[in-house]
Amino acid sequence: MKLQKKLMQARLKLQTTELKKSGHNKFAGYQYFELGDFLPAIQKIFHELGLCGVVSFSTEYATLTIYDTDEESKFLQITSPMASAALKGCHEVQNIGAVETYQRRYLWITAMEIVEHDALDASVGADQPKAAKSVQKAVFDDMPKEDQKWLGGIADGVRAELGSKGADAARALIEEQGLDADQKVALWSLLDSKERAALKRKDA
Repeated sequence: MKLQKKLMQARLKLQTTELKKSGHNKFAGYQYFELGDFLPAIQKIFHELGLCGVVSFSTEYATLTIYDTDEESKFLQITSPMASAALKGCHEVQNIGAVETYQRRYLWITAMEIVEHDALDASVGADQPKAAKSVQKAVFDDMPKEDQKWLGGIADGVRAELGSKGADAARALIEEQGLDADQKVALWSLLDSKERAALKRKDA
């Protein structure tokens, strides 16, 4: 059986598995999948189908390599650009660990086509109330200064894309950044109502 067919079977098997979200974003009030919510089920399915996933990291990319254990020369890879973290009260090794945990989660979500809400869409709307806006601002204010500056630059880029190329290009720019859920919420707080509405319009 081809590797791609095995992977597709694994995805279908996972869809029939009841998964519960244990992650909770206290600022935006939504739940999400932690790595431990789905990885044990995936490992069991992979073992049954003759697949093995191995995550590795370089300075530029995080990579999930999926091997066919029946034909060890056959494999496919999924990559994600590496980023940095600056968590409060954490030393460098802990920040590296946080980045690697995030990357593992996103790589597996991508490989298995696990569907989660979009943090931008789920946490706010084009006509969001002031209370929701203040929650997002709190997320931004709680971030390190360097992260705030970085997100400010992304917000400027989004505005430029909206003005010159449209919403599709602006959404693509956001996706390219590999933002985690809190960073997306914080970025949303930097955009005005017209910019948020433009991003949410599918036909923009």
